[in-house]
Amino acid sequence: MAGLGYVRMEEVPDIPRLPRTPGAVVYAPLGDTPVDPDVVLVAGRPGRLMLLMEAAGHAGVATRPGLLGRPTCTALPGGAVASTGCIGNRVYTDLGDDELYVAVSGRDVARVVGSLTTIIGANDALAGDHRERRRTLATH
Repeated sequence: MAGLGYVRMEEVPDIPRLPRTPGAVVYAPLGDTPVDPDVVLVAGRPGRLMLLMEAAGHAGVATRPGLLGRPTCTALPGGAVASTGCIGNRVYTDLGDDELYVAVSGRDVARVVGSLTTIIGANDALAGDHRERRRTLATH
């Protein structure tokens, strides 16, 4: 990666790392994991992932500001993080050009899921309010 100019050597120390090297890595749908996950990756369209990030904040889960780019693995350690996905990840996973990722710590998934109903309901109500306000503003 450095030889191609993709990553500069001075960037390497700032790339987030897991606190220890994993003994094994399991890639599986969440419902099929044989062990509790350290990280759950959710791929989807930006509007849907917005709800997930809002639910993480609502649940008190630490979120990293901004949208991470390359490499995708920098999204893995801690909290809830949105990522554009890097080219290697996109090639291996067939992630669509219209999709992004949110990585959520396995220990936080239940809390985030617990906040989704509230966040989705609030967004539905707010969408109606904003549509009405937009209609009102357009007529004045």
